Amino acid sequence: MGGTSGRRGGGLWRPMAGKVLVSGTIFDIKKYSIHDGPGIRTTVFFKGCPLHCRWCHNPESQQAGKEMIYRQNRCLGCRACLAACEQGAIAWVDDRPVVDRERCTLCGACVEACYPEAREIVGREVSVAALMAEIERDVSFYDESGGGVTISGGEPLAQPAFLRALLVACKGAELHTALDTCGYAPWSVLEDVRGYVDLFLYDLKLMDEARHRDLTGVSNGPILDNLLALSERGHDIIIRVPVIPGVNDGQEELRQIGAFAARLPHLRRLDLLPYHHIAVEKYERLERAYAFSEARPPNEAQVAEIADLLRTFDLDVKIGG
Repeated sequence: MGGTSGRRGGGLWRPMAGKVLVSGTIFDIKKYSIHDGPGIRTTVFFKGCPLHCRWCHNPESQQAGKEMIYRQNRCLGCRACLAACEQGAIAWVDDRPVVDRERCTLCGACVEACYPEAREIVGREVSVAALMAEIERDVSFYDESGGGVTISGGEPLAQPAFLRALLVACKGAELHTALDTCGYAPWSVLEDVRGYVDLFLYDLKLMDEARHRDLTGVSNGPILDNLLALSERGHDIIIRVPVIPGVNDGQEELRQIGAFAARLPHLRRLDLLPYHHIAVEKYERLERAYAFSEARPPNEAQVAEIADLLRTFDLDVKIGG
């Protein structure tokens, strides 16, 4: 089910005259993506997420508003940022600039003054019209590869009006749409957008409710209920399980995941996404502590063993997204 997949007429989307243009906050757009759904895709990353997974590899996606990041390896020590900051939010401490985030207004003056680009503001408000203009530059790649647009995050369902407007625009341009979601939202939000989604990339992290709440900050009840509801309505779904050392790589937890996935009425595949260390530097740039800094990524043999266990539930299992 879901919206019409693929492009048929090749028409480009145009906003309707007099219609209010919805805008939202994103933190990145990735072109030529091949791991977020079929074919070559453009992935739009929404900012803000109701979960705070301790292993999150996109910490810049968690907060809904703009944030400042600082790349210490680029800093030349010129102190131009201190001179540019009218709020006096930057001080020189231990041979490096330190920002008082309570006083910082994210005005961007220090970013403009930073010649080596050690500073950057992450997050920007963008309209659906502006996004579509950028997305449609790559229409030929979508057509040739069977690709389209993937909306990811953060959590796209946390910006429901913006998400719906973008999905409607994509379907108006006859683009294949994929929604990468953790599924944590009222069913009414999913009900409102599901008809415009061709493929759900649905995160499934933990089955144990208490551990899920402890490690992500929220219950997995709505997540599991929404996944089952989508499957019962015949939507095309790929479950994506991040393999997190010491969190969900034990046999009991994996068997619970396999048993739940196996009883879904409609499921295309289950993808295993092995944990990696890409987030470490991101947390440093945001000046935040990373709870999983000591974790070690699983090796190929360990992931293969997990895949084999899940296949005993008669699931189509793929390693990687």
